[in-house]
Amino acid sequence: MNISNTQQSKWSSDFYGCAEDPGTCFITCFLPCITFGQIAELVDEGRSSCIGQGCAYCLLSIIQCHCLYSCMYREKMRAKYGLPSEPCNDCCVHCCCDRCALCQEYAELKNQGLNPSKGWVGPPNAPPPMPPSMRK
Repeated sequence: MNISNTQQSKWSSDFYGCAEDPGTCFITCFLPCITFGQIAELVDEGRSSCIGQGCAYCLLSIIQCHCLYSCMYREKMRAKYGLPSEPCNDCCVHCCCDRCALCQEYAELKNQGLNPSKGWVGPPNAPPPMPPSMRK
């Protein structure tokens, strides 16, 4: 469900609230490509894979361009959920503290009813897909 851009909601977690989920914080500190891949798959609603996005992030980190890539996904996520550009614009957030931004985005997806660690399984509370043999 998309919230219109005219209605701004607040982030459900603090930008520096990484310690609220120690597991995600630990993984993001040492392997941010995993957290990014999980976020990107959900933001893209399954149109991209966690592994592919994580690898792209990892390759871009070699030339120090991963922050630009991750800020694009923060922008997509903000537009999707009507979130404000806080504490500053998306690129600034990711360039200054990419790992804090990833933890905040991960927490936001969880608070939206999604489970980033399980990947895209459809919208929250959606009925399970019907097997092909049961379709008319």
